Amino acid sequence: MYRNLLVHIPTERSPRPAIDGSVSLAMTCSAPLEAIAVGYESVNDVPFVAEGGVAMAPLFEAQHQQAVERARAALAVFEFEAKAAQIAYRCRPFGGTFAEAADILGATARLSDLTIVSQPELTDATNDNLMPQELLFRSGGPVLVVPYTFHGALSIDRIGILWDGGRLAARALRDAMPLISRANALTVLTVNEPVSAETSPERLLAHLASRGLPAKTLSLQADHSRIQSTILSAAADEGLDLLIMGGFGHSRLKETVLGGVTRDMFRCMTVPALMSH
Repeated sequence: MYRNLLVHIPTERSPRPAIDGSVSLAMTCSAPLEAIAVGYESVNDVPFVAEGGVAMAPLFEAQHQQAVERARAALAVFEFEAKAAQIAYRCRPFGGTFAEAADILGATARLSDLTIVSQPELTDATNDNLMPQELLFRSGGPVLVVPYTFHGALSIDRIGILWDGGRLAARALRDAMPLISRANALTVLTVNEPVSAETSPERLLAHLASRGLPAKTLSLQADHSRIQSTILSAAADEGLDLLIMGGFGHSRLKETVLGGVTRDMFRCMTVPALMSH
């Protein structure tokens, strides 16, 4: 099972999905949870001052303190729930620009077994909505994305594994094994077969069975534009609590285009998804 968890607590939108998902998972894993919240700063918020900029330092310091207070306020909600759940936790508030926050969160995630984030609301290009994708590409490990409508305890009873036989699907499978091994029902979902014989769904079922993890397969057919909606429809029909999938795309700081299915899943997620990049 995962030994240490990291959660990004939003400050610009509701922190509840990230808090509920991370605290309940920490209880399931009996793992300590580190919570980081960022109050974002922007030099554009500080007015230009003439006279050689003598008065700029106090203005920047005031902005920084306000940013840290926003982070502390979000973490206060998390801390209340963490204490009630009696989990081991640590809070870390800080203020900084998006680039600074991405560097710190990305580096912290690389020493965490799993990072939990809330699904971005991509219609609103706030910093907190950009950070989940950034962490997926920077963390070097699995990222659990909970829908922004999520509330209550995270269940891992019924898990769906999206499988195309590729490298990222295999990475996600290995990264999610601590959760997969605790599930009561596993479903391997393929879209528009075939995959290669060496990595067929049947080979995957045999691999899981050798670990004492029986699973079934579900083969889906969909036009390219409807793959994400077909997957989510199948997840609802099967009553899945969690999806395991590879995450495609590039860092926002390098390229803004996500892979099609990953991008659509970020937009219209209805069930938590563990992604690996």
